[in-house]
Amino acid sequence: MWLIMAILSAFFAGITSILAKCGIKKTNSDLATALRTIVVLAFSWLMVAIVDSGGTISEITPKSFVFLILSGAATGASWICYFKALALGNVNKVVPVDKSSTILTVLLAIFLFQEKTHLILKLAGTLLLAAGIFLMIEKKQTSQKKENRRWLIYALLSALFASLTSILAKVGITGVESNLGTAIRTGVVLIMAWLVVLIKNRETSVRLLKEVPKGELLFISLSGLATGASWLCYYYAIQNGPISVVVPIDKLSILVTIVFSRLVFSEPLSRKALLGLILMVLGTLIIAL
Repeated sequence: MWLIMAILSAFFAGITSILAKCGIKKTNSDLATALRTIVVLAFSWLMVAIVDSGGTISEITPKSFVFLILSGAATGASWICYFKALALGNVNKVVPVDKSSTILTVLLAIFLFQEKTHLILKLAGTLLLAAGIFLMIEKKQTSQKKENRRWLIYALLSALFASLTSILAKVGITGVESNLGTAIRTGVVLIMAWLVVLIKNRETSVRLLKEVPKGELLFISLSGLATGASWLCYYYAIQNGPISVVVPIDKLSILVTIVFSRLVFSEPLSRKALLGLILMVLGTLIIAL
């Protein structure tokens, strides 16, 4: 069951990036992150109500609470950086860099959780992933070098925080119903996201909120729903399966994202980038064996 959930997580994560990109053409990226977090939080607590796990919150240990909160903070930081990167760069460039979090997550899982089954294969797959990412972020002949450099920095930070999210969540989710754990984490993300909006746009936050186009608000909301669905599937998967396998499968969402970025935004994919995508998929499949 955890394998099916990991695959569903990848699908929903893949369409999240496309919906998010559609929602930040004119909308401030920090505000978009905060708005979509409201949707994710509502969705998460709805699932808690459906499975009736809210009553078990008193059974969560202090250790689990601390790691869930830290995981939520890391997620918030990752989202903020990711949306900024999407606002500055192409989807088919940003997403591969963000997915490089898999490399650090796999290595940390091997050392911290002793997930050493098929160790040689996992390391080989990690090398293929790294090679694929390098090929996919090839430099384009453009005069906007400064802007390109900025999206890369934000994408790398997003990947770093995403990796920490998975490791912290693995510890925090132990013994906690997965829907409830997701809802608690999302609450932390919500607080963090709105603090960023208020701090960075103290005098203009209300005006920015009023100026969000209705069409973009719809896409931001749909992105939040897709994220919520992806999270619920993902945290069920890492709770019941090996994190060094679940995370790579989840990162196959790049296939969905690349296909839709081509269809929706007409973003080109060079032969070199296509080779990189193939290497990333092969590396992911090898790690998941």
